Amino acid sequence: MENNNVKIAVLSGKGGTGKTLVSVNLASVAGESIYIDCDVEEPNGHLFFKPTAIYQEDIAVKIPVVNESLCSGCRKCVDFCKFNALAFIKIKNKPYIFEEVCHSCGGCMLICPEKAISERERYIGKVQKGVSGNVTVNSGILNTGEESGIPIIKKLLEESASYEDFPVFIDCPPGSACMVMESIKNVDYCILVAEPTVFGVHNLSMVYDLVKLFGKPYGVVLNKCLDGENPAEIFCISKNIPILGRIPFDPELGKLNSEAKIAVRESERFRELFLSLYKTIMKEARHETTADSKR
Repeated sequence: MENNNVKIAVLSGKGGTGKTLVSVNLASVAGESIYIDCDVEEPNGHLFFKPTAIYQEDIAVKIPVVNESLCSGCRKCVDFCKFNALAFIKIKNKPYIFEEVCHSCGGCMLICPEKAISERERYIGKVQKGVSGNVTVNSGILNTGEESGIPIIKKLLEESASYEDFPVFIDCPPGSACMVMESIKNVDYCILVAEPTVFGVHNLSMVYDLVKLFGKPYGVVLNKCLDGENPAEIFCISKNIPILGRIPFDPELGKLNSEAKIAVRESERFRELFLSLYKTIMKEARHETTADSKR
């Protein structure tokens, strides 16, 4: 029996490359599937899926609170914090907390000899879960001005562990920073989406280095392909990177995408294109998952 519980991350070196285009269309042709939008700063997968029966949960982090009547002004909490989220105010002889910089590690509370530090919850965003046809749609939304969306991404991915029978498609944030690392940490396979330009090669190389660092199996989808030389394809050949498929530069596809329509639900031609791509990706992902289990 084939294993359909495969977690697949879709990455790109920058926004606008086609990461969400690939993610939402693959999830839509996969039968029963899970789509997780980890691009919590600017989520847009829900604009395509338009999910219904939405359940929402607020996400909070723990922030330290100083009881000034107990604080002796020893500065141990300030010295301990490597994120500079605490500063000592001489005029008050007490520490001051920069909430936006705090990483909620709890170390200051543990190290305080007077037990003067406790914690409170500060809400940083939310997660939403809904349904769109055959797809369960999970999205995270980070409040404007917040420093990190990692707690929201962790919450989104915790639930993916409960889906035992369906493929999971994770639409990662663009780039290769901490939130991308959190998104791919426990996936089985990574899809790198690339544009056919020199700049596209630069962005592809960023996520290529990242998935190699994490030891994840990967392949590339070449998007917006035109006739003639493709620098991203040349890069893949030079690095011996598997090319999973090619999506043509197609005005009809661009129009559907700009209107937030899922191409495979609108056009049989695009359904065949993405279904073929899905089968190739699942074959590669299952092969790697099987190989890992034998190691």
